[in-house]
Amino acid sequence: MDEQKQNDNRIEAIKELGMNSLTKSEESDIHMINIIGQVEGHTELPPQNKTTKYEHIIPQLIAIEQSKSIRGFLIILNTAGGDVEAGLAIAEMISSMTKPSVSLVLGGGHSIGVPLAVSADYSFIVQTASMTIHPVKMNGMVVTLPQTLEYFNKVQDRILHFICKHSHIELKRLRALMINAGDIANEAGTLLIGKEAVKAGIIDKVGGLSDAISKLRQLIGENDKRADVSKEKKSVSEGKR
Repeated sequence: MDEQKQNDNRIEAIKELGMNSLTKSEESDIHMINIIGQVEGHTELPPQNKTTKYEHIIPQLIAIEQSKSIRGFLIILNTAGGDVEAGLAIAEMISSMTKPSVSLVLGGGHSIGVPLAVSADYSFIVQTASMTIHPVKMNGMVVTLPQTLEYFNKVQDRILHFICKHSHIELKRLRALMINAGDIANEAGTLLIGKEAVKAGIIDKVGGLSDAISKLRQLIGENDKRADVSKEKKSVSEGKR
């Protein structure tokens, strides 16, 4: 009966989150998070859209941070972008975690997928994957007032400053890529493919799954060493009291 319940829970987790639960004892000490399709925020997208719901991802990140068995996590990205607020919320949480993290862009890491990719401690992109950097867009009716333009600029600045803080690209260069005309049909922006994203300073390295896991193992080892040194210093300090 217990085994059947575990299988049912596993199937439910795969349906809802695209992965197994965090609590299985046979799992690796590396956890994987999928961010695929469109990042869904406060507005529910049509059922035919492939989406990643931020209310699913954020509890997983909290569980990873608190888990004693998970030592690091891998973020797999193949996203067309989506809700800015939801995407930035996920990116901010990833960047603030103590567990080592590595991101891998497969297929695409477009729009809000860019800050999600750079939020990890180290980022990879496969040779054929692409990333689109473009101005913020809004659906529906827009009031044509100066305040609206100011709001758009503030939203864009939040995204640009986050990307610059967590990557190697300069703000001036990133802003130029965002407003570039002629690289993308019918709109402003820039499409970067594989090594172009690395050359621009957004992504750390071109590589695949084995490279990402190997780097994550390295970061986990370094994190363990820092923890051991911290414990040793604390023990020596307590011994002197």
